[in-house]
Amino acid sequence: MKPSCLPRLLAASLLVAMLLAPVPSASAQQSMTIAYSVPGLNFPFFAVMLDGAAAAAAERGDVSILTLDGQDADAVQLAGCENALARGISGMVISPRTVDGLAGCFSAAQAAGVPVVTVDRRAAPGTPVLAHVGADNVSGGRAAGRFIAEKLAGKGRLIELTGTPGASPAIDRSSGFNEVVGQNPGLVVIAQQTANFDAATALTVTENILTSIGSTPDNPGFEGLFAANDDMVTGAVQAIQARGLDPGQFVIVGFDALKSALDLIQDGKLSGTVDQFPNEQAHKAVGVLADFIQNGTQPEADILLLDPKVISIDNINDASTPH
Repeated sequence: MKPSCLPRLLAASLLVAMLLAPVPSASAQQSMTIAYSVPGLNFPFFAVMLDGAAAAAAERGDVSILTLDGQDADAVQLAGCENALARGISGMVISPRTVDGLAGCFSAAQAAGVPVVTVDRRAAPGTPVLAHVGADNVSGGRAAGRFIAEKLAGKGRLIELTGTPGASPAIDRSSGFNEVVGQNPGLVVIAQQTANFDAATALTVTENILTSIGSTPDNPGFEGLFAANDDMVTGAVQAIQARGLDPGQFVIVGFDALKSALDLIQDGKLSGTVDQFPNEQAHKAVGVLADFIQNGTQPEADILLLDPKVISIDNINDASTPH
C-alpha cells in the first residue's frame, strides 16, 4: 500500500466507527438536577406534592430531584435554596413559605442564570420566575364558601381558620371565601384566627374560640367552619369533639383533599374539602422547567392554574389523593 493512501484509509475507518457508534440518549445528552424547595415536609400536602415531582422525573428519565425542606421557617428555606445554588443545579421549583421570604434566593438564582418555577405558593409580584404553577386559591376559597352557603341555605354563624400570615394561599383562600360570605347577608364570620396551617395550633385555637362563644351541645354558637387546609380542619374537628359536640351537625370544610380529610368525610365528621391536585401541580412544574432547561421551550403562559373543586361524600371517588 502506498503511504499516500494511509490518511484516506484512516479517515474512512474513523467515519465508519462514528456511524456505527450508538447515539447518546436524551438522558446522556443532558441530565439535570432540579432542586424542589417546600415550606416544610411536616405538612402532609407537600409530601404528596413531592410524589408528583418524583413521578415527573421518573417519566422523563433525565431529571433528578433535590428535595429541600424549609422546616416551616423562611430563614431555613432561604438557606437551603442558597446552598443548592452554590453546589450547582440546573433549575429550581419553589413553593415559597411566604410571599416575600425568599426574595434573596430568587435574586441569587437570576444572577446565576438558574431558571425558577414557583408552585402552589406565589412569590411577590415582579419576582423573576419562569412561570407559576398552582391552583386558583381564590377560586378554591369561593368554592368552599359556596358549598357552605348552599348547605346552610345562606344563613349561619361561621368560624374561619386562616393559614400562615403572608403565605399566598392563606391570603387568597380567605379572600375568596369572604367574598362569598359577603354576598350572603345571612352568613356572618363570628371568629377568624390564624392557625398557621398546623393541626395542633388549630386544635388550640378552635378550643379557645369555642370557649369564647360559650359553646355547649345545646347551644353550640356556630353552624359552619372553614379551615384553609386539611391539617387545620383535622385539629378543629378534634376540638369540636372534645367540646362534646358532634362534628356531623355542622358544615365543616377543609382544603387540600388529603387522605386524613377524606377519612373524616367517610366517617361523617367533615362535610367537604377542596381538592387542588398537588400531584398535578408538581408534575406540571417539573415538566415546564425541564422543557425550558433542555429545549428552551417557553411555558404556554406565565401563570398556569388548576381549578380546585369541593370533594364531599357525594363525589369522594373523584379526589386526586388515594384513600
